[in-house]
Amino acid sequence: MTLSKLYFELIATGVLVLILLITRALIMGLIRRFSHSEQIIDRRVQLITKLINYVILGCALVGVFIIWGVDVRNLGVIVSSIFAVIGVAFFAQWSILSNITSGVIMFFTFPYKIGDRIMIHDKEYEYIGIIEDIKTFHIVIVNDAGQRITYPNSLVLQKGVSILNQNNNAPSDPSSNVSKQS
Repeated sequence: MTLSKLYFELIATGVLVLILLITRALIMGLIRRFSHSEQIIDRRVQLITKLINYVILGCALVGVFIIWGVDVRNLGVIVSSIFAVIGVAFFAQWSILSNITSGVIMFFTFPYKIGDRIMIHDKEYEYIGIIEDIKTFHIVIVNDAGQRITYPNSLVLQKGVSILNQNNNAPSDPSSNVSKQS
């Protein structure tokens, strides 16, 4: 390896890191601005931030592998083995991926907020209660009897949901007792 090639790889890696840091800062700024305008609680913003950080880290790894000329054949065997194991796990629990995707979609487009009283129109049972928390995989609803119901995010997007009473002053801390607000 020549010295000029080493300098090129170091400079290219520095530029890649700089571009990814600027991209991350821009995306985080947009998410913060969106979350303030839509009154989204900090816990949900942290979940989306964590997912975006993972995506940026993956892009950084791929970029570094390309810049430094890692042998793709050897890397391909490792990556395909990892994806095979993950694929089997997701095949066994395919709903995990759909719930995570639904959680991201709900972050940006979900018309219901924590503290809203909703009704989920399910074929077998109608779930009525106050949204206590919206997590990565499920939504937590407290019904009139005080029972905590977890409902998968992917099903919330597939079923009809009615807002019975919208809470415009959603709590900033989901651990507060939301069931007293009905």
